[in-house]
Amino acid sequence: MPKKLILPYLCLLYFINYLDRVNIGFAGPNGMSEELKLSATVFGFASGVFFIGYLILEVPSNLALHRFGARRWIARIMISWGIVATAMAFVPNGTVLIVLRFLLGVAEAGFFPGIILYLTYWYPEKERARIVALFMVAVPISTALGATFSGLLIQWTDWRTMFLIEGLPAIALAFVTWFWLPDKPETAIEEPQKEHWPLKKALTHPRVLALSFVYFGIVYGLYTLGFFLPTIIKGLAPEANIVERGLINAIPYVLGAVAMILWARHGDRTGERKWHVAAPMLLGGAAIPVALYLDNPIAAMVAVSVCAIGVCAALPTFWALPTSFLGGTAAAGGIALINSLGNVSGFVAPYVTGWLRDLTGTQKTGLWVVGITMVSAAVVALVQRAGTEKV
Repeated sequence: MPKKLILPYLCLLYFINYLDRVNIGFAGPNGMSEELKLSATVFGFASGVFFIGYLILEVPSNLALHRFGARRWIARIMISWGIVATAMAFVPNGTVLIVLRFLLGVAEAGFFPGIILYLTYWYPEKERARIVALFMVAVPISTALGATFSGLLIQWTDWRTMFLIEGLPAIALAFVTWFWLPDKPETAIEEPQKEHWPLKKALTHPRVLALSFVYFGIVYGLYTLGFFLPTIIKGLAPEANIVERGLINAIPYVLGAVAMILWARHGDRTGERKWHVAAPMLLGGAAIPVALYLDNPIAAMVAVSVCAIGVCAALPTFWALPTSFLGGTAAAGGIALINSLGNVSGFVAPYVTGWLRDLTGTQKTGLWVVGITMVSAAVVALVQRAGTEKV
């Protein structure tokens, strides 16, 4: 596979990966929760339990990729998650749904940090935020297009068929990955020498753990929006049909995709990283609670869109922080640890948000927690040392 095709291909894989991860958010308010008799707490738990399995195997999976090569390991991950994702079409009750979501996390473990590690093989540090942004733009695009596509599938068929159709591409593309994705470039990238950390240091150093919390804050906002925005929109626009709600759901993510690329380019051009992570987090963290007190649906969507812009803008620039001082096996383990600990929020966010909604009868308390978490993580990002400084 030529180098110029690698990044678009990885974007396609991540598009499918992220859609299979969050399409439960589209199924929930469109028949699944009613058919399976799921409370908001159970739905939130099923949405988030994915990340428990993800957390357990993330570091070992990324170390395996570093050892065995990207081609074989990414293909193995894809066929595993594709099988579980299609099995979601046949779930009979909430218990089986929770089990399959857990297994989906186990199957997907290592995919995202593996790709981040893989990109360091191909692109130098000075270009990394922009390249990661082009890769991660699959997140808002999959949510934007996926909301409409999933809505159409549910409208034309049902939520079970949606799971089936959206799970099959991962299995098909696993074979493409196995036969055509190169493990590494033929010529290594010349970069300034990084400090050679042993794996144990990368997994226990306070700097890596602090970055894990920063990523926790970003992802907390991302997954709260991903899992609950369709439900929020249904409440804001009850008269809209499923496709119209899907189009409304796409608006914040289209804006987020544009902001993601432009902000990452600015970060690469200036070389500044900390404020490029913290500033959009502060913006998004402040915007989400504001949306709760706006009676006008349009004004509320503007506030939600600002939050999505903040989350999306922070994501790619964040990954320029750990990759600026970790290399080799330490990078494989450190990146995976940051991603796995950060993605604990993928469990905490939907579960806590759903639990607080059941407890209080409103979304307000849960979304206040989102804002506070993002602002706290932004503060931690600001006190981090610059990537080029000695630890």
